[in-house]
Amino acid sequence: QGAEGVDQPRGGIGRGGGGSINRARRRRSILTLDRLWSAWRLAYVTGARQEGCVFCLAADSPEPDPLIVFRGTRCFVILNLYPYNNGHLMVVPNRHVATLAALSPEELAEVGLLTQRCEIALTEAYTPQGMNVGINLGKSAGAGVLDHIHVHVVPRWGGDTNFMTVVGEMRVLPEDLASSARRLRPIFERLAAG
Repeated sequence: QGAEGVDQPRGGIGRGGGGSINRARRRRSILTLDRLWSAWRLAYVTGARQEGCVFCLAADSPEPDPLIVFRGTRCFVILNLYPYNNGHLMVVPNRHVATLAALSPEELAEVGLLTQRCEIALTEAYTPQGMNVGINLGKSAGAGVLDHIHVHVVPRWGGDTNFMTVVGEMRVLPEDLASSARRLRPIFERLAAG
């Protein structure tokens, strides 16, 4: 009694709702499923991995990496291939180093500058309600790439952690990575031009 909700039928038998018609509707809605496709995650969920450091491969590739949205002198900004939210960026030094202490003063300054530009670009492109900015040093701290330091800049909105994340252990992202790159690149170019 009184437990009608999103998982309970509305207007069922005994409420003047036309019992057999509602049962047929419910049966049809149960059989009709919406599908959420994210084929680009297949390599991640099946365990397929590239050999070598993903950041060094992106930085040194003879072909432009489609995820890199800006290249500085000593660092670059790249979209996360497995983003927490749309616009999830990472600031990465070109040089393969594991810690902040290993960065040169020039690299450290550029990491800071590009992190600031990420904040500006994401604010302009996505109008987030907040941001997470952070570095995970070591496996116990949550680092996915252990030996190449990088700064995560993640735009956040109220309610961006919903039932799909909690129950389904997946995230629903409304924009594909190529579209995110097209949205962000011109902003970074304008910021670099000063």
